[in-house]
Amino acid sequence: MGVFVIAEAGVNHNGDIKLAKELIDKAVWAGADAIKFQTFRADKLASKIARKADYQKEMVGKDESQYTMLKKLEFTVNDFRALKEYCDRKNIIFMSSPFDLESIDLLANLGMEIWKIPSGEITNLPYLRKIGHLKKKVIMSTGMSNLSEIEVALDVLKDQGVNDITVLHCNTEYPTPIEDVNLKAMQTIQNAFKVKVGYSDHTRGIEVPIAAVALGAEVIEKHFTLDRDMEGPDHKASLEPEELKIMIEFIRNIEKALGDGIKKPSKSEIKNKDIVRKSIVAAHSIRKGERFTEGNLTVKRPGNGISPMYWDQIIGKVAKRDYKKDELIEL
Repeated sequence: MGVFVIAEAGVNHNGDIKLAKELIDKAVWAGADAIKFQTFRADKLASKIARKADYQKEMVGKDESQYTMLKKLEFTVNDFRALKEYCDRKNIIFMSSPFDLESIDLLANLGMEIWKIPSGEITNLPYLRKIGHLKKKVIMSTGMSNLSEIEVALDVLKDQGVNDITVLHCNTEYPTPIEDVNLKAMQTIQNAFKVKVGYSDHTRGIEVPIAAVALGAEVIEKHFTLDRDMEGPDHKASLEPEELKIMIEFIRNIEKALGDGIKKPSKSEIKNKDIVRKSIVAAHSIRKGERFTEGNLTVKRPGNGISPMYWDQIIGKVAKRDYKKDELIEL
């Protein structure tokens, strides 16, 4: 299987099931493997005095609390059931990150097969144990984490019987400044824990996730929206559908370009060997019986004669026939 691309709808539906279905349609159109939402109960996720992040204040205003903002973005059990069924009909994988224990149960009851652990839950022991107990495939983001925290989370999941884990490097600032991406950390994670790795991107644009694929990412997650000008906390740091489609097309091209790693002539270039390489030829007329010397031999295209790598073996041999200038030398 190639790079697994998750179109992160998150809460960019603004609490509207119709918009959520439009996001599914656009993810399918763009060629994503999966679309991911976020499942939470506001009263389980944040206290009523919890502050919003700076980017959230900028996008939705400073006055309301994080709780009030989240409350507007909740979906019901029936909403998620409808979204799961819609994804099944559209042949795209339904995913949603749970943010509390009850939401894990909700998604488990819907039969979700791939579980995405968001960065904020990597230090949540009861949460990790509950997801681990499901023994499903897990994709875990690691924004704000260091290696020791990642190691502990991995141990918890493995102790519960999870054996298919992909760890995503991530930065949780929206949008992430380019100088803070630290993409090489993805490889550090891979080397440290010998796990599959990927990248969850919050930068503007598409170049960083494409670079991540070139560095070995097996999963790419990227926020997208129907319109960046919509009101909501994550729209400004999201791609629009056309950009998502271009990103996925570029990722698929990079996949092809990476190849199998075996250094050999490709099918497309084999025909160029005789044209581009050179052979040993007569530098001027050579008569039968003359010895080949540095003076009467040279190297020119085409490459369908004796390779110049045999130069030393040819020097001193006797010409068995007459040669005109530029004729390929034969033994």
